Amino acid sequence: MKNKEFKVGVFAVLTLVALYYGFYFLKGIDFFSTTTKYYIIYENTNSLAVSNPVKVSGFAIGRVSDIRIMPERNHKVLVEIDIDSKIKLGDSTKAILDSELLGGNFIVLSIGPIQRVKKPGDTIRAELAPGMFDLLVNTAGPVASNLQTTLGKFNIVIDNLSRNSQRLDSIFHKLQSTPDILNATLLNANDKITVVSGNFTDVASNLNGTLNDLKPTLRNLAAISDSLKQIELNKTIVRTQQTLASLNETLGRLKKGDNTMSKLLTEDTLYVNLNRLLVRMDSLVEHINHYPKHFTAPLGKSHKKVERDLKKMEEERKKKAATPAKTN
Repeated sequence: MKNKEFKVGVFAVLTLVALYYGFYFLKGIDFFSTTTKYYIIYENTNSLAVSNPVKVSGFAIGRVSDIRIMPERNHKVLVEIDIDSKIKLGDSTKAILDSELLGGNFIVLSIGPIQRVKKPGDTIRAELAPGMFDLLVNTAGPVASNLQTTLGKFNIVIDNLSRNSQRLDSIFHKLQSTPDILNATLLNANDKITVVSGNFTDVASNLNGTLNDLKPTLRNLAAISDSLKQIELNKTIVRTQQTLASLNETLGRLKKGDNTMSKLLTEDTLYVNLNRLLVRMDSLVEHINHYPKHFTAPLGKSHKKVERDLKKMEEERKKKAATPAKTN
């Protein structure tokens, strides 16, 4: 019996301990991590409760551990928070009290740049997030001012319309007589249009008659133009044929070979003779240059002396040809 009672007692203790830790775990208390306490002073906590989360960038890093009223400071509210000791806060940190659409409240820490790290137990600057009503007020303010300005301008327009009502009445009175004037103008214009239409019809009929009369003339002019073109073309063809006949006759004579031009074209006798003449003239000029006395002496030289000089000149020419030219 005692063993059973001991077991029941141990089981009851363990159950109570599990319930205790489970209750606080559901409230956001983590017994296996170190936390740091900070304090915030609000004018109004807006139904903030213990165990509400404390967030940084949308991530829960702690919870609200205690909320107390401060009668000595005009009944302001002191909020105690426990956050993860790994999170460092500085002078620029703000604790913004915000709420969700369905009524859940939480604190958002805006850390900002850190120049001096806050110590555990320090107070963080409090700030309230703008609610739905504040947004409506901020949005409705400009709308109301614009609406008021618009109403003022509308009143000015109504005043101007009331002042100009007499002018509008006179304009409408004048507009009543405008249809009669317009009808009279249209009647006069209709008569004139009828006269112009008749004149135009007469002109068109006359123009058609004139064109009908001009059609034979235009046909004759076209026929004459075609005849002139045909005559000029025939003359050109006849002249071309005559030129081609003359050219064929000339080419036929050149092919026969019984005239000077055909012989020049078909035989090389003249070319050979001219080439020999040029060679001999070149030899004669060279002979005159080397032995001018053969031609300028009063009685000249004997034939043997001339041949001897020619042989000598030929030997000198061969020596010059055999001697290589000096390079510069």
